[in-house]
Amino acid sequence: MKLDATFSVTYAHQLRCTHGVFRSENHLLAEILAHDTGAPARVLTFVDSGLVEADPGYLAAISTWFEAHADAATLVDTPHLLPGGETAKRDRKTLDRVLEIISEAHICRHSYVLVVGGGALLDCVGLAASLAHRGVRLIRVATTTLSQSDSALGVKNGINAFDQKNYLGVYDVPFAVIHDEATLGSLSDGDWYAGFSEAVKVALLKDPELFETIERDADAICQRDSAAAIPVLRASAKHHFDHITKNGDPFERGDARPLDFGHWAAHKLEQMSHYEIRHGAAVAIGLALDVTYARLQGWLDEAPHERILHTLERLGFILHHPLLLERDTLMGGLADFQEHLGGVRSIPMIRDIGVAFEVHEIDETVMAQALEWLNAWKPEMADSSRGIT
Repeated sequence: MKLDATFSVTYAHQLRCTHGVFRSENHLLAEILAHDTGAPARVLTFVDSGLVEADPGYLAAISTWFEAHADAATLVDTPHLLPGGETAKRDRKTLDRVLEIISEAHICRHSYVLVVGGGALLDCVGLAASLAHRGVRLIRVATTTLSQSDSALGVKNGINAFDQKNYLGVYDVPFAVIHDEATLGSLSDGDWYAGFSEAVKVALLKDPELFETIERDADAICQRDSAAAIPVLRASAKHHFDHITKNGDPFERGDARPLDFGHWAAHKLEQMSHYEIRHGAAVAIGLALDVTYARLQGWLDEAPHERILHTLERLGFILHHPLLLERDTLMGGLADFQEHLGGVRSIPMIRDIGVAFEVHEIDETVMAQALEWLNAWKPEMADSSRGIT
């Protein structure tokens, strides 16, 4: 007997932006949790410890919200604090602990795991939720600029393993994603800046008008002006959301990773620095490196190259680092990038702001020149006299 069939599965992906999701008068989460049985939804909650350190009242707000909305949801246990950042993803301890808690709470496929925090914790808890009972309902509450501009929107869940970023993971669509914009004010400066490298990335690939907005408002964003920052974060989120839902390859079965511009070097720099270089900062360096390579190859003109570097610098990013001089190790990121996806090597590049294309080979001699040029770059010296002609 030989049987062949093609079938498809329909997924729903929903994003909501709000200010203070756990304010008692905010009914957004209750609407999302409206249960198909009519009984209050059972919810198990995990919270980023860094968020609670910055905003000690956040945990109490969660409990108060559930008390006020007892007809819609039941908190099955007190919220569990977990480490955020790459600590959540460096080994399996956090993953194993989350799985243990899910089991002890008797969470079923009609219950909810609610995770509140930055992208790394969302990744780790998301992986656990996708493994328990082969998948329980996951709601992500994103509380950082990085998670709100990019990572919370994706359908990826994972942790690091075997000295590789996101080596263990699955694709699984969250039940819902909520951006709590009230939390952004509690971020450190470094965490505030982080999400805007991803916004620059998607603007360079898809949206020259968004880049112009970021360029115009870069100083205000760097000074943490929410009126300038939040529209940029929302625009970036929409681009990432549309890419997941409309480009036809949300689970990356093909060769290309079109939204991973600058990421081959970023992921390697994170690993090389033992994650002292945070993801957002690493992406900024990776973008600067790849646009410099594009300039040296003659694909990108001098004017947009300078605009991009200056905009990243004005947003608060430092675009040089001593690790850029460890060329052989850093170039290994290209092999890691290709292995992660398989198939033909496909590296996103740009010919102009908003004009993207794929390259399948990297000239390592030219990339070495880009590395040296960028590592010596200073904002006041970014002009043609630096050796790009």
